Amino acid sequence: MKRVAFCWLLLAAGQVDATAQDSLDDAFTRDVIAVVASRHACYRFDVYLAVTYEQQKRGLMYVRELPETAGMLFIYKKTDYYSMWMKNTYIPLDIAFANENGTIINIARHTEPLSLKSISSERPVNYVLELNAGVTERLEVQPGSRLIIGPSIEQLRTR
Repeated sequence: MKRVAFCWLLLAAGQVDATAQDSLDDAFTRDVIAVVASRHACYRFDVYLAVTYEQQKRGLMYVRELPETAGMLFIYKKTDYYSMWMKNTYIPLDIAFANENGTIINIARHTEPLSLKSISSERPVNYVLELNAGVTERLEVQPGSRLIIGPSIEQLRTR
C-alpha cells in the first residue's frame, strides 16, 4: 500500500513535460500516470490521452520521436478486447493492455513500425498504454504491474 501512496505523490508532483511534439499537443490533452512495476519501483509518465474515436484512430501515427518518459494512453469506456496496429507509426513501441483497475494484462514489446499486423489484448481491457520500445523491459513492467490513474482520467472512462 505504501508504494501506491508514493505513486500518487508522483502524480501530484508536477506538470506534464512540455518537450513533447507540438503536433500531438494540438490534437490531444495530456495528463500524468504512474506505473507500479515491482514491489519497489514506481515510474511517472506524461501521457497523451486518446479518448475520442478520432484520437484513437490517429494514435501515435506520424510521430518520429517520443521522450523516454512520455506515451499515449487509450481510454475505452467499454470493457472489451482491443487491437492496435502500427500503420503510419514510425517508432517501435511497447503496448500494454490494462483492465479497468489498471492491472496490465499483456504487453506487446518492440512492435514493428509501419506494420498492419493486429496486436490484441488477451482479455477484455479499458486502457492501452503505448511507450517507447524497450521501456517496459528496462523498467521491469510485466503483466500484473499496475497503472495508477488519477481521477481526471478515470472520469473520462466512466462519463
